[in-house]
Amino acid sequence: MQILDVLTSMAKTGRLGPVFSGANWNDVTAALGQPRDMETTSLNEAWPRLFAYGDLELSVCRCRKVSLICVQTWRDVVELPPSVAGGTDTFPALLSHADVVSALDEAGCPWEPYAPLTFGNQSTLAAIPSGAHFTFEIPDGEEPVLNVMGLPGDGHDCSARPPGQDH
Repeated sequence: MQILDVLTSMAKTGRLGPVFSGANWNDVTAALGQPRDMETTSLNEAWPRLFAYGDLELSVCRCRKVSLICVQTWRDVVELPPSVAGGTDTFPALLSHADVVSALDEAGCPWEPYAPLTFGNQSTLAAIPSGAHFTFEIPDGEEPVLNVMGLPGDGHDCSARPPGQDH
């Protein structure tokens, strides 16, 4: 399997194996094992938290649901859990805009430019089936290169109380 196969499948389905927006965190860790804990995303609370499985980064809400998903592709090599990437764990990166568009078109995944994240030295396109965003860096005088691919959050407004605060 190639990295573009993984990314186009995510763009079409909105998921990578057990990982999707709104997935139960216990189900994800049962399938993929324990991730690297990167940091809290709030200064005042222990949750939400940012976790990583190589270059697959997941934001997990205090209700223990996956709220944001992205694959960092700006490195020379992209690392993903083998169980969700067809048995391969590392892929060459530095994917061009033309390669991504071609892969989406070949996979029958419609897309459109995404103006809100297109400015300065970056451009973004959105895959219509899932709303996935492909954001490209545009180096001076060079072809755009994929920086990150992300699946949108589920938009829930979490009212869950942090553990230990049941009253």
